Amino acid sequence: MRANNRGQSTDRITIIDIGKEAGVSYATVSRVINNKGNVNPDARERVLRAMTQLGYVANTQARSLAGGRSYVVGLLVQDLGTGYTGEIIRGMDDELAKAQYNLMLFTTHRRKVKESLFVQTLTQGTADGLLLILPRNAEAYLETLRRRKFPYVLVDHQGIDELGPSVGASNWQGGYDATSYLIGLGHKRIGFITGTPELGCAVRRLDGYKAALHDHGLPLDPNLIREGDFYQPTGYKGGVDLLNLPDRPTAIFASNDMMAFGVMEAVREQGLSIPKDMSIIGFDDIPMAANVHPRLTTVRQPLEQMGRVATTMLLDLINNPDQQPEKIELPTRLIVGETCCAPAQARK
Repeated sequence: MRANNRGQSTDRITIIDIGKEAGVSYATVSRVINNKGNVNPDARERVLRAMTQLGYVANTQARSLAGGRSYVVGLLVQDLGTGYTGEIIRGMDDELAKAQYNLMLFTTHRRKVKESLFVQTLTQGTADGLLLILPRNAEAYLETLRRRKFPYVLVDHQGIDELGPSVGASNWQGGYDATSYLIGLGHKRIGFITGTPELGCAVRRLDGYKAALHDHGLPLDPNLIREGDFYQPTGYKGGVDLLNLPDRPTAIFASNDMMAFGVMEAVREQGLSIPKDMSIIGFDDIPMAANVHPRLTTVRQPLEQMGRVATTMLLDLINNPDQQPEKIELPTRLIVGETCCAPAQARK
């Protein structure tokens, strides 16, 4: 027989014992354990502390049978190779832990067929809801999810699902602000490396870039735009292409930090200095952006907050199936590092 740190048998600990220890009703304890109803944050904390002190372990199998739920949330990501995904998952994992849910992770490796198969698996009783970070093939199954009333939330994927719930950032504004910042430094020829064209967030950033050029009276030169896919190799390739132009840009805006790192590599290979010879700006503000030299100027997405908000939204949809889906757009912010300065002609 196991005993807690007070010498009591954990096999006999009940929600009544926890309620007495926490100074709340057993009904409040039940709501905390089952993640149902509104509970004051302070009361929730006291209940969780009492559960730890008394050594109470919830019987999740019984809870699942009683509630008809798995208490599992599925998460689909393209890969785990970037700080972008890790920051979002950090926020998701924290919120799911508070709600006593488990996270089931599926990595699609950017393969559309795998994505559809994983969704099919997760919606057959394996999970109670689904979180999707930058899905590639969402149009193949979103209508089915809606028809079956299966809870889901899209993360950072704008433009493909006007009816469903989503959490993203102000991608257009971020693209506009980054471009305007470069123009304010005196840059007139600004290269741009896009994200994956099929993703709404990539399109919005490009649109923000174009709008800033227009508003500042600068022409849009298609030769200054190179297609990327949010991964470092395409940032490198786009950087090489832009650097080899007869009239190359004085600044390059990459649609995310990983591609900006690729641009930095291309610039250094040509013996050029950052930012003296080429200004570079990224997007996301992943942890690595502050650790490269020089420190990357970038647009901050509140990635961890996006994960938290998306998870809270999904849990609300699980607990309240008739709730109207929301679309939440969190603000971006320009983070000035050390990779941008005025172009040479403006410094003379």
